[in-house]
Amino acid sequence: MSYWNTNVARHPGILRAVPAGCATALDVGCGDGLLVRKLASAVRSATGIDKSPEMVAQARSLSSDTFVEGDFLSADLGAYDFICSVATIHHLDFEPALARMRDLLHPGGALVVVGLARDASVTDWAATIAAAPIVRTVKTLRRAHGPHGPDGMPAMQPQMSYREVRTTAQRLLPGVRYRRHMLRRYSLTWKKPS
Repeated sequence: MSYWNTNVARHPGILRAVPAGCATALDVGCGDGLLVRKLASAVRSATGIDKSPEMVAQARSLSSDTFVEGDFLSADLGAYDFICSVATIHHLDFEPALARMRDLLHPGGALVVVGLARDASVTDWAATIAAAPIVRTVKTLRRAHGPHGPDGMPAMQPQMSYREVRTTAQRLLPGVRYRRHMLRRYSLTWKKPS
């Protein structure tokens, strides 16, 4: 099953961040498993976790990769060389979720989080307004949709501002690379010290 939306648009960058020699990967909030299926071609063992029984059932029907149904903050999980999460962390308690991702990484492992934040300043609103025509055009040209049409995944408005995300991430992940993306997303990229 192939589709494109503003979350899938971040997949190529995530896949480029998989470290050489990476054996194990975890996708937090895996949904229907699309990114897990892509990771499986780059790593020996790819796992997805999602708390939605419907999403996990769909993911399992589409691939033989490992999918865990449960709450990421309390599920029994191993340690990984690579952890990623796309448009999920704003559904969780941000600080404990980011700390758990950090703690589940093997030394030298890599973490990529793509998230949503709320516009909270004049600069934030200006960036969103300036990008709106481009975002609308890209979505139209790419025929943006999810696995179940335009509203296939659960939606939730982010509570944290871009600044709050950046400062919290910098405190929890020293040396983290923070980027704000045009398609109303930010990314956090971090390598755990060896």
